[in-house]
Amino acid sequence: MDRGFRFLCQAETTRLVSFVGITVAIVFMVQYSELPSSKFLSSVTTKFTSFTMDTSSSVNSKVEGNNLHLNGSNSNSTHALEETAISPQVPLFHNGSDSITSPAADTSKDLDSVVNFTARNDGSPVSSVQGREINLTSQGASSPQPMVPLPNRTSLDSETDSRSPVVSVTSAATSVKSNTDPVYKDGNSGSLPGNSNLTSNNVKPVTAKNSKKRPSKVVSISEMNLLLQHNHASSKLAKPARASAVDLEILHAQSEILNAPLIMNDPRLYPPLYRNVSMFRRSYELMENMLKVYIYQDGDRPIFHEPLLDGIYASEGWFMKLMEANKQFVTRDPGKAHLFYIPFSSRLLQQTLYVRNSHRRSNLIEYMKNYVDMIAGKYPFWNRTSGADHFVVACHDWAPAETRGRMLSCIRALCNADIEVGFKIGKDVSLPETYIRSSENPVKNIGGDPPSKRPILAFFAGGLHGYVRPILLKHWENKEPDMKISGPLPHVRGNVNYIQLMKSSKFCICARGHEVNSPRVVEAIFHECIPVIISDNFIPPFFEILNWESFAVFVKEEEIPNLRNILLSISEERYLEMHKRAKKVQEHFLWHAEPVKYDLFHMLLHSIWYNRLFHISRT
Repeated sequence: MDRGFRFLCQAETTRLVSFVGITVAIVFMVQYSELPSSKFLSSVTTKFTSFTMDTSSSVNSKVEGNNLHLNGSNSNSTHALEETAISPQVPLFHNGSDSITSPAADTSKDLDSVVNFTARNDGSPVSSVQGREINLTSQGASSPQPMVPLPNRTSLDSETDSRSPVVSVTSAATSVKSNTDPVYKDGNSGSLPGNSNLTSNNVKPVTAKNSKKRPSKVVSISEMNLLLQHNHASSKLAKPARASAVDLEILHAQSEILNAPLIMNDPRLYPPLYRNVSMFRRSYELMENMLKVYIYQDGDRPIFHEPLLDGIYASEGWFMKLMEANKQFVTRDPGKAHLFYIPFSSRLLQQTLYVRNSHRRSNLIEYMKNYVDMIAGKYPFWNRTSGADHFVVACHDWAPAETRGRMLSCIRALCNADIEVGFKIGKDVSLPETYIRSSENPVKNIGGDPPSKRPILAFFAGGLHGYVRPILLKHWENKEPDMKISGPLPHVRGNVNYIQLMKSSKFCICARGHEVNSPRVVEAIFHECIPVIISDNFIPPFFEILNWESFAVFVKEEEIPNLRNILLSISEERYLEMHKRAKKVQEHFLWHAEPVKYDLFHMLLHSIWYNRLFHISRT
């Protein structure tokens, strides 16, 4: 019976195999009649290959945070490195220090290389999607490097050179760019217009930056200089295929600035204050002679067209007031405009729409998104450049969030100039935060005691919000008689005590609070007290123009315990020169009821104009 059973099974198996074979043959015949055999076989091969690649990658790699690490022998193989170089989702490897290096270890400090920084998972244009990095490539040795070199340095300048390590640069061969992520006109990849709360990698909600936490990566002032150099050097002097009259004017201005005649002596401009005084003066002259700005009349009050002229956020209001009243730069003909101004107040947007205690800003973001959608649909101007020739001026802490989405492509003049939350060096402009106590007299109480009558080495007083100020007080409150470091001072009419302490101090500590920016930076300059900026990743005002290291001191947050030694290491000769420079740079930070040459209104407009000139190739 066993023998018969086995015979029966073999017969059934034979019949089954025959049936399957006939079925497969029929399927092949049908497919052959409908598709070319080559396409059918290639589709089968592709399916099989993609399956095997997916399974192998799941076995031989792992993801930790935003970094992908290859395991096993693949991590050392040429094939593995090739896959890393072309994969759109593989960030650069972190080497355990402040710098980011490529897995190929092909590094160079030449400026023709690519500068890479790790991105935060906050949806900001530092990297507009999670796990990406900034890739800023210069155009070779013949490319322009506007404003960045500091040819006016003296022997005294070497005393306050940045202590931060030079940023690592990696070979362009290791840069990673996705073929599927959208690339916008400002050079950001992966931004999701109209839905900035999502990332294109994994569609996870973006969490807001917590001001109580340290930044994920500290970008030193020297690294910021490199970023500015790479961003501006990457601008090409190529004529657009369909150049308008305005395009040609911008290209002409750019060429004029790059070939600016050397200034030997200027009775008004003190060369050490500037990155390149010759280029600055030529650029300023061209702005005065050429620049035309079109102002949108759309928008409901009070959010639009209603400036606030006092308080901590007054900078945006003063610019709005003076810009809308200006006859030299404003044009009613958008066809002649080099720039388009969106006159909104980030402070009034917050006061008008924010629901108290809701801890939600989504309605503010949506409001500005709807406004841009409206002007983009009503007028042709935004769509011609994706907003690259548009600009906003906003001083409230929430302005970076309010100008997300499509507005990331325009020039944003922001007081909250934080590289960690999306400020783009070389495109965006750092707006000075000026605390105006009297709108009738914004330059009240300017000046301070001479250096010989400043017995206080360092002064700080203020609220203890944020994570830096408590650390500052922990180390230095009541520790040294010549360091006046404290919490808020007793309230006195007109803030007389606070101002007098600034006027009688050599160095004024400008420590970040909830955000990187502080009105103390400008207040210190007003009272001829050397600003000591303790705020990692803060881009100081007019960074593309001014040589901040010539009249300010930058101290990393981690160096707070060493603050006194840093200040005492500055020689008397060096301090006197910095004091002289702080006094001379004052004029660039003053508001006037009627604007005057080189004042804050003109400097802000100039920086917007200047960054537009060297960002034109991105449009």
